[in-house]
Amino acid sequence: MIKGKFIDNLPKIYGIYTGGFLVFIILMSIAENAGMSKELIGIFFVSFTVLIYALIGWLSRTLQSDAYYVAGRQVPTVFNGMATAADWMSGASFVAMAGGIYFKGYGYMALLVGWTGGYVLVAALLAPYLRKFGCYTVPDFIGTRYGGNLARFCAVLVLTIASFTYVTAQINATGRIASVALDIPFNIAVYVGLASILMCSMLGGMRAVTWTQVAQYIVLIIAYLLPVFWISSNIGGGFFPHFMLADEVARIAELESQFGLGTDAMKNSAADMATVPKGLAQITKAHSEVNATPWQFISLAVCMMAGTASLPHVMMRYFTTPSVRTARRSVGWSLFFIFLLYSSAPMLATLSKISLLDPNLATGIIGKSVAEVQALDWYQNWNQAKLMFVSDFNGNGTLELNEFFMKADAVVLATPEIAGLPYVISGLVAAGGMAAAMSTADGLVLAISNALSHDIYYKIINPKAETAKRLIVARILLVIIGFAGATIAALEIRDILGSVIWAFDFAMSGLFFPLVLGVWWKRANAAGAVAGMLLGLASGTGYLIWVHFMGGAGFLGITASTFGLVGASVSLVAMIVVSLITEAPDSATQKMVDDVRVPSGKTILGKQ
Repeated sequence: MIKGKFIDNLPKIYGIYTGGFLVFIILMSIAENAGMSKELIGIFFVSFTVLIYALIGWLSRTLQSDAYYVAGRQVPTVFNGMATAADWMSGASFVAMAGGIYFKGYGYMALLVGWTGGYVLVAALLAPYLRKFGCYTVPDFIGTRYGGNLARFCAVLVLTIASFTYVTAQINATGRIASVALDIPFNIAVYVGLASILMCSMLGGMRAVTWTQVAQYIVLIIAYLLPVFWISSNIGGGFFPHFMLADEVARIAELESQFGLGTDAMKNSAADMATVPKGLAQITKAHSEVNATPWQFISLAVCMMAGTASLPHVMMRYFTTPSVRTARRSVGWSLFFIFLLYSSAPMLATLSKISLLDPNLATGIIGKSVAEVQALDWYQNWNQAKLMFVSDFNGNGTLELNEFFMKADAVVLATPEIAGLPYVISGLVAAGGMAAAMSTADGLVLAISNALSHDIYYKIINPKAETAKRLIVARILLVIIGFAGATIAALEIRDILGSVIWAFDFAMSGLFFPLVLGVWWKRANAAGAVAGMLLGLASGTGYLIWVHFMGGAGFLGITASTFGLVGASVSLVAMIVVSLITEAPDSATQKMVDDVRVPSGKTILGKQ
């Protein structure tokens, strides 16, 4: 029996939840052995977990603005770390990250370095100080720190562009997983994913999202780590494979050399490639704009670090802690919980490739007859979903390395089946991927709707609006933004990982230096902040359009994946120059900046 307040019983409540989820996995395993179909197992896993999240969202419903926007600022340190990690573990981290490493090698490790290192910037430069400020949203900080509605509006503009780019990728991921697990078309599955996302966040805002994200983290980390340990044990990598990564990478290099990777044998004719479904890749690393040159590795890592420290849905999580001290400690816990998955992504990619390549394993397919591979149940399932393809291009009847294609997004989802694990693990992984994508999407749509409802509607359009009316506006915007994101996601304009990288670049271009200088440079003023946000966003976007859509050559090795370097550089110069040539902030504003950097004392803003 649980007595007392919910907030005082969190370890017991989530301990029971974790135990119940493990029991559910065992029951599904028993059902599989008793003959339950794969389709039904997938439906049970996705439906059961989504319904649990929806129940938490319903129980967390609120009509209080403080609870809706910042969860009442009562979230304990460890649980805020788990919620932040879930917020962070997007579909890109769970579904696409290992796939990027699988196909394009260690150049994609720059994402892990950047995304993890970004939290160092968050802890050192921003999180404690924004919490001391006492704001509800990132534009709220910008608008109050610099003064005037123009700066607030510009911050909302950057936030909306960056977060909307990001949320389309997450809805894409939920749609991809739902389409496979529920066996429905992708363009319908994205709206199923959207409905799941809205059930978690619509009624309870940040309070509902917080407690849902803790539950989602538990699901996603179990779903990610269990296959890694199991597959490693099966293929001789040891139960804890992370310490054996170098040996396993060397093993892959030998296998790739044996099968002709990097030779003319990897080349296919234009006629052959015309038969391959769009978006599927070979194991070769030669076609990626993200490669392993030192400059591109470093530049991508820097963009991801600065982008991490600029993304509004990340900053919002630290507004929910009880104090400045707990905000800083929450960052440390966030890093720990994120590390558990990020340290495993390279291992999962490695194990997946070994499972496919090694002829000594029952799961190895290279070198087997094409007909035999095409008859495999798991191949037929993923081929039907248009995520995998093989063809006998050279007509010798044997599957060569250059005749196997797979979508990067399918690597994590397909690996349990490829490695011969029980299908219940595939259902678990689908539920984990759904949790990862939903948790981030919840945070993103909430960040956009909160900014529009609080900073545009309440602060600019209708300052006298009552709390109930403000929350109705926020919920309506939540639905509109989600529907727009699902519609864009259904068009599949950009792959999951590519969209996420762009989102970080957009955030970095327009918000990084206005936020950092807002805390650390008293001389920064409204004119400088507006110039920094608008010129940074415009220059970064312009560079992206020139390089990616118009075929421009770029300069200094800056690609479409690192356009944030251009935007942030212009933003910094514009902020400094414009701030220095215009009037300095008044003494009250400069004192406010000094007070923000003092850990103790009352928050700058009172209750809003």
